[in-house]
Amino acid sequence: MLAKDQAQLRGLRAIKAALLLAKTEKGPAEEITEEAEVKIIQKLIKQRRESSDIYKAQDRADLAQVEDEEIEVISQFLPKQMDKPEVEAVIARIVSQSGASSVKDMGKVMGLANKELAGKADGKLIAEVVKAQLA
Repeated sequence: MLAKDQAQLRGLRAIKAALLLAKTEKGPAEEITEEAEVKIIQKLIKQRRESSDIYKAQDRADLAQVEDEEIEVISQFLPKQMDKPEVEAVIARIVSQSGASSVKDMGKVMGLANKELAGKADGKLIAEVVKAQLA
């Protein structure tokens, strides 16, 4: 607040509001797990990406910039994201361990991959890599 960094302030307030909302949904006695916190932060980023894409499609660069700034701030609180080659290596291992051979096994592989890569990679990237390796 003192630095008058509006993007940082908006991002932190969004995280705080989302975590407080999640905590009150479960009840005052229950704590939020670290895994749940990561999911909440990923959801916030996804919402802002979708909004930014809509604003860009409507030639509203000013509003898209606000969303992009918030994405940058919020993403600082996620674990380091894996890049595509790292995800491909993990998925290849999962495919070989599970014995999956065709696109019909995509659900099984996606379940295992989402458990192992939760918070470390974007779901869209995981699905893309799984589909490519099973095709």
